[in-house]
Amino acid sequence: MSEKSGQKTAIIVGAGVGGVATAARLAKAGFKVTVFEKNDFTGGRCSLIYHNGYRFDQGPSLLLLPHLFRETFYDLETSLEAEGVELMKCEPNYNLWFSDGESFELSTDVSRMKEEVEKWEGKDGFERYLGFLQEAHRHYELSVTHVLKKNFTSLFSMARPSFLRHLLTLHPFESIYSRASKYFYTERLRRVFTFGSMYMGMSPFDAPGTYSLLQYTELAEGIWYPKGGFHSVVAALVRVGERYGVTYRLSTPVASIQLSPIGRRATGITLPSGESISADVVIVNADLVYAYNNLLPPSSKATSLQKRSASCSSISFYWAMNRQIPELTTHNIFLADHYRESFDDIFKKQLIPYQPSFYVNVPSRIDATAAPEGTDSIVVLVPVGHLLDEKEGSGIRLDSKQDWDAMVTKARDTVFSTIEARTGARDLQGALVKEIVNTPQSWKEVFNLDKGAILGLSHSFFNVLSFRPSTKHASIDRLHFVGASTHPGTGVPICLAGSKVTSEQVLGVFDLEAPWSIRAKRQGKGEVKEIDQMHVLPLLSNFHIALLALILMMVAFIWQGSY
Repeated sequence: MSEKSGQKTAIIVGAGVGGVATAARLAKAGFKVTVFEKNDFTGGRCSLIYHNGYRFDQGPSLLLLPHLFRETFYDLETSLEAEGVELMKCEPNYNLWFSDGESFELSTDVSRMKEEVEKWEGKDGFERYLGFLQEAHRHYELSVTHVLKKNFTSLFSMARPSFLRHLLTLHPFESIYSRASKYFYTERLRRVFTFGSMYMGMSPFDAPGTYSLLQYTELAEGIWYPKGGFHSVVAALVRVGERYGVTYRLSTPVASIQLSPIGRRATGITLPSGESISADVVIVNADLVYAYNNLLPPSSKATSLQKRSASCSSISFYWAMNRQIPELTTHNIFLADHYRESFDDIFKKQLIPYQPSFYVNVPSRIDATAAPEGTDSIVVLVPVGHLLDEKEGSGIRLDSKQDWDAMVTKARDTVFSTIEARTGARDLQGALVKEIVNTPQSWKEVFNLDKGAILGLSHSFFNVLSFRPSTKHASIDRLHFVGASTHPGTGVPICLAGSKVTSEQVLGVFDLEAPWSIRAKRQGKGEVKEIDQMHVLPLLSNFHIALLALILMMVAFIWQGSY
């Protein structure tokens, strides 16, 4: 990669959504960018599977936080609409099906939610539901302002008064389930409003209360589906990047990251063929744990990352049906009766639960192009534990027997019987003409996901903010990271926000200002004002802020010492 007229060069390893968005941003800022991707397609888990006219989203099948998508395209001086991306609103959001024959419909329609909530919680229930929404709204607004759009480069980043003053309001030391229990008195609705923690690959009994922001964005902003599949968003970003000069080299895995003679600076990459490509900066969008352990020299950091708690994995079925299944809507959730036990089986034993909960997506219900006329394409995601190795520890029960063939068979049989029993659908297996399956092993092999964990590292309190792996290597200059396991975290919109954080950090290394920041200044638009909490809770005094910061620092140093 030769420089022309002093043009800076960048290599991005991996063409997941974070890598694709970062490539477009840096190219717009004037860099010559080349993206290297091991697979023959872009998007990583945000890719598509095709079979005889049937189309399946391999990973994400619903679009949340749409404003983060719009912001990404706006920063690149275009829009979703200009790039031909059509977002379709899914209404209702979900149908949740229970074993007693009852169902619950989650919707952005307030009148519908009033009816649904009061059915189980009584007349006072709707007011408590609005209270839950108010709290989740605060989590949402504060997280976007103080977490998703800020970098946490060191432990001291958490000591920012602008962040600390809101820390307790985010409820990071309580679980989603415990927070929901303060508003909903029936077990049924506590489950309805907490299952979304699985988006983060976590149990609702462990996920910080902050993540109720996911329920909020669904209920306030809705769930959306990009026509043509989720990859249409990625494809649009690829096209925008190519217009700015990005080069994509698909089917080109990377063997290692090149370092300077003393190992203090990234200078490029080496391919399995031995070909060496140099660059001014390297950004890694490959799975973070994989990158530290396979693309870089051995280190204590690489070892410690393997010991960190990971998210769950999944057994995912992609079913081509020879007829439509009208009993299913676009998004369906089937919750286990033994709710807590099912999560313990996943996160403590790393198995499929005795009675699994699962998600069923029927993209052809909202987008007719997903299947031939008169038929359905169906995606089923069954959360399961991640892969264990013989030395696995970290409190995980080593008597777990990971027989994946048996687990796939159990998952398939359970899904068929549960859908039929709860919805009234008949002979699903007889309508099946083609099945494609992803398991923890295939997630690991195809996407280099450590342990086959589909959402990267966990999002427990000590795996977020300054505790989460940084967007820059601690000791190697000009080596940066973007993606699910680095700050700010997992999920497509979160990775898009992360691409902006990483891109601006890279530009700062070269004393360059981001073009989107320059544009905002010219248009007189500054930072979005912080949410006013004066009417929510008294502001912490400077003394309390300093005390809270000190406590956090002490806990953090003790925690880091354990690694």
